[in-house]
Amino acid sequence: MDLFSNETIENLLPYDGTVLYYGHALGVDACEKYTEALLQTVDWRFDEAVIFGKLIQTKRKVAWYGDAPFTYTYSNVQKTALAWTPELLELKKLVELKTGETYNSCLLNLYPSGNEGMGWHTDGEKMLKKEGAIASLSLGVTRMFAFKHRDTQAVVKMVLEPGSLLVMRGKTQAHWLHRLPLTKKVLGLRINLTFRTVVL
Repeated sequence: MDLFSNETIENLLPYDGTVLYYGHALGVDACEKYTEALLQTVDWRFDEAVIFGKLIQTKRKVAWYGDAPFTYTYSNVQKTALAWTPELLELKKLVELKTGETYNSCLLNLYPSGNEGMGWHTDGEKMLKKEGAIASLSLGVTRMFAFKHRDTQAVVKMVLEPGSLLVMRGKTQAHWLHRLPLTKKVLGLRINLTFRTVVL
């Protein structure tokens, strides 16, 4: 999809939500530049979750940045947003320009290989803007991504290539789960930046 054409960006979901795929927001050289910069400058930490009262550490690394030291809680673990790095601010402005939305925070995920992913979940935390846009920018290797409707169990799959931009908004989080499936066929790393809006 050419971002600079007049082609209409269609909703990938058949009902009960809006997911827009903008195609490549970054070229190959820019992807490589930002991937290397984020690996070096982002304060990556192994993700943690409290499961059945026990603190579990994953192989996936995460980081949380924002306009202010917002607190963000998921999987019963609280994180405090760090100040934007120059590279993250550049990407935030790019994503805002492409999507016509504004964001005040970004949750980053670093998957070292296809052996790491995310199970079915929603990004419907109460501290996020209700039915607000969540923009997902992909760097690194190509990975499969999927949505599943809560009631009908309908599944929508797509391939997210490096530099690609996807936006979830409207009633998507209320009706659809999404996941990054595990795969032994992918050896390289993937960085996913999800730009969000925290409501103060």
